[in-house]
Amino acid sequence: MSPVIRLCLALLALLIPLSLRAAPGDELFLAAREAAQRNDLVRLAQLAPSLQSHPLLPYVELWQLRPRLVELPEADVRAFLTRYEGQLLGNRLRADWLRTLGRRQMWDAFDRDWSALVDPDQELQCLRIQASYGKDPKSLAAQRNLWFTGKELPDACASVFEAMFASGVLKETDAWERLRLSLQANNASLARAIGQRLSGWTPAASKLLDTAAANPGRYLGSPKLALHSRAHREIALFALGRVAAELPDRAADLWEGLGNRFSREEREFGWSQIAVVGARKHSPQALTWFRKGGDTRLDDAQLEWRARACLRAQTWPDLLKTLDTMSADTRERPVWRFWRARALRDTGREPEAMPILAVLAGEHHFHAQLALEALGPSVGPAPVMHKPSEDEVTAAAGTPGLRRALAFYRLGLRYEGNLEWIWTVRDMDDARLLAAAELARREGWWERAINTAEKTRTLTNMDLRYPTPYENLLRARAKEFDVDEAWVYGLVRQESRFNATARSSVGASGLMQIMPDTAKWIAGKLGIKGWRQGTETDPETNVNFGTYYLKEMLVRLDGSPVLASAAYNAGPGRAQNWRATVPLEGAIYIDTIPFTETRDYVRKVMANTAQYARQFGRQMESLTQRLGVVQPRAGG
Repeated sequence: MSPVIRLCLALLALLIPLSLRAAPGDELFLAAREAAQRNDLVRLAQLAPSLQSHPLLPYVELWQLRPRLVELPEADVRAFLTRYEGQLLGNRLRADWLRTLGRRQMWDAFDRDWSALVDPDQELQCLRIQASYGKDPKSLAAQRNLWFTGKELPDACASVFEAMFASGVLKETDAWERLRLSLQANNASLARAIGQRLSGWTPAASKLLDTAAANPGRYLGSPKLALHSRAHREIALFALGRVAAELPDRAADLWEGLGNRFSREEREFGWSQIAVVGARKHSPQALTWFRKGGDTRLDDAQLEWRARACLRAQTWPDLLKTLDTMSADTRERPVWRFWRARALRDTGREPEAMPILAVLAGEHHFHAQLALEALGPSVGPAPVMHKPSEDEVTAAAGTPGLRRALAFYRLGLRYEGNLEWIWTVRDMDDARLLAAAELARREGWWERAINTAEKTRTLTNMDLRYPTPYENLLRARAKEFDVDEAWVYGLVRQESRFNATARSSVGASGLMQIMPDTAKWIAGKLGIKGWRQGTETDPETNVNFGTYYLKEMLVRLDGSPVLASAAYNAGPGRAQNWRATVPLEGAIYIDTIPFTETRDYVRKVMANTAQYARQFGRQMESLTQRLGVVQPRAGG
C-alpha cells in the first residue's frame, strides 16, 4: 500500500465517529454473544479471559450467570448485583434471580430483593402477590383488578387467581365479566378456559362459540337463535361485536330486532360495542349509538373513541361530560387537556380554559404548540436554552452505561445499545441529558440524540431536538420537487430519526422509509431504467424517491400537508376516506384518525415541520395555519 493511500485511510478514520470504529476484542465479543445464544457455556468461559478490557465484558459475565442461577451460590449472584447496582445489567439479573426464588417459593429471599427491582413484568408481579398473600391473606383483595383483562396472563398468576376464588375475593360474576372481556378481545381460547369455572357454561356452548366466530351474521340471523341462558347471550354479544367490527350499520339493524330479547344491561352493552366501532369508522350515528348504550361502563380506550366522536361532531358539552368520566391518567394526556380547554372556550367558560392552555404551552409537543398559539401574545416564559460544556460531554462519555451503549452501536447492535442508553439516561437531570444527547450527536447516533434531548423538563436545546443532517441532500430534493424543506425535515425526523440504515418490521427502509413496491412504482414514474430493488436504501436515492412521493401525495390531496402526511403513512385511500362530509379543522382531522400509529405520526410530522420552519427563519408560519381546514371528501 502506498504512503498516500495510507494517509488517506488514516484521515478517513478520523472522520468516522468513535462509536463506529472497530475496537480490540469486538470479534471475540460477537463470538461470545453467539456462544451465549447457543447456551454454549464452555465456549463462553474460554472467550471471557480475552475480553477483560472490553467495555461489554459485563454482558459476558451476565450470560455466564443466568443459565446457572438455580445452582449458583447466592454470594456469586450478590457480588454481580452489587457491582452493577442501579444499572441495566444488575436489574436484568435481579429479575431472573427473583424469578428463580419465586418458582422455588423462597419468599423471604424474594422479599429482600424485590424493592430494588425496576419495572417488573407481569410474571414477577404475580410472584410478588404470591409472596405477600402467604403472609397476609387480606392482601389479595387489593390485587383483584389483575383478573379483569381479555389477555392471557403468565402461569405464575394462576395460583393467585385460585387463591382469590377460594377466599371469595373473586366470585362467579367476576368470571363472567372476564369471559366477556376475553370475547371482546377475540380471545376464544381464554373464554373457553374461563368458561370451565362457570356453572352455566357447557361443552355445547364452546361449539356454539366456534359457530358464531365462523359466521356471526348468519348466527345472529338464525330463526333458531337460542338466548335462554347467559352463555348463549354472551355468545350472541360476541357475534354482534364481530359483525360490528366490519359493518356497524348492519350490526345496528340486527340489534334493533334482537335487543329486546336481552336484559337492559346486555342491550346497552351491545349498543356500546356498536358505538365504539362506529366512532372508529367515523359513522355519523356513533353518538346516537353511544347514547343508546346508556349506563354501560366503558374503559378508557372506549371513552377516548366516544370523545373523538364528540370532537368530530363538535358537540362540546358532550365532550366535556365524556372527559369527566375518564380516569385521571387518561384525562391528563395532552390531547384531552387541549380539547378540554377548547370545549370550555367554546361553551363560554374561557376563564377555566386559560390555566389549562398556559400549562400546556410550556411543554414540547403538538398540542403544546397549539395551546401556545391559542393563547396569542400572552405567552409564558421562554424555555431556558442550554449548550453542554466540554466537561459535561466528557463526563457523559465516561458513564458506564453510555459507554456500553456506544459499544453496541459500534457493533451494529442498535437494539441492545438502545436498551442500555434508555436505562442509563432515565433518571438524569436536564444538564446531564443534554450532555448525553450531545455525545450521541457527535457519534452520529441521531435517534438517541433527539430522543434524549426531548426528555428535558426545564432546560432545552433545539439544535439537539431538531438537528439538520443531510442538509445539502434534503434541501436540494425539496427544491427540485417544490415541497417545503421544513416539511421534508419534519417527516424524515419522524420516519427514521435520520438513520439511513433504518428498516421497519414491514420492510420500509432508509431515511424516508420507502417500501419496496412504492420504490418500484416511483422508479417507473421517474423513468429510471435498470432500477434494482434494494438501491432505495442509498440516502440520495431514498430522499429522491421519498420527496417525489411526498409531492405526489400533496398534489393528489388538494395541497393539504395534513392529508399528504397521513397518506405517506397509511396510504392515500385511507387519508381520503377519513375526511368528513363537512369541512374539519386540521387538528380535529388529525386527532380523530382511526389508526393510533398514523394519528401520532401526523401530529409529530406537523409539529416537527413548524419547528424546523422557525429554525429556518420563518417565524410567522404557525402550526395552526399549516394544519388549515380539511375539506369534505368528494360527494360529501
